Amino acid sequence: MKRLFVVGIGPGKKEYFTAEAMRALEESDVIYGYPVYTELVAPLFPDKDYRTTGMRQEMERCRQALACADGGQTTALVCSGDAGVYGMASPVLELASEYPEVDICVVAGVTAALSGAAVLGAPLGNDFCVVSLSDLLTPWEQIERRLKAAALGDFSLVLYNPSSRKRKDHLKHACDVLLASGKSPETVCGFVRNIGRDGEEATLCTLEELRDTQVDMFTTVFIGTAETKVLRDKMVTPRGYDLTGGNA
Repeated sequence: MKRLFVVGIGPGKKEYFTAEAMRALEESDVIYGYPVYTELVAPLFPDKDYRTTGMRQEMERCRQALACADGGQTTALVCSGDAGVYGMASPVLELASEYPEVDICVVAGVTAALSGAAVLGAPLGNDFCVVSLSDLLTPWEQIERRLKAAALGDFSLVLYNPSSRKRKDHLKHACDVLLASGKSPETVCGFVRNIGRDGEEATLCTLEELRDTQVDMFTTVFIGTAETKVLRDKMVTPRGYDLTGGNA
């Protein structure tokens, strides 16, 4: 069978790899990915054939992986977090019609919203939204509309790609949009850098403080609801249970 696995590897630490991801990588002859991600996999599977492409060569990477699988080698394409959340599952499936004999298997991984939330406590205890602040593929005007909608709905909010060398002010602008849309400056927020990797750092702050905070592309940002609070140094969004014992 001609098969391509699209594998989410979580933050990259072995403990975050799912059993299904480990099986898929073990079955694969060739592993494609961005160099940072293949370097995380290589110590676990040192004898595999690794092939990489650089930043902004994602479509070429997907085509190469599909062509490799079409040639008869069981292939894996690895992504950080979950392959279907800002990952390569979508472009691979968009290109799939060009390789009709290739069986594509998407393997779920632990996305940063979940692994980062666990570090902070329970910021996603109720309904939440995930928004990327990268405007490489999505116009900033559309990102603003999504931020406004999240604020109006009082969702917990997870921000991916909050900053980069070319987008230093995107997080500040996003906070301004949320504040203008009714979020309180005292809204509990948090951010985690290098989730599940060496140098992991977690910080709690208010939305007003977050506005003036510099973060990088390895950081995931969490913005609470009106109900989010800090309990025992953890960020907690209540689920709504009756803590007196009447609603177990």
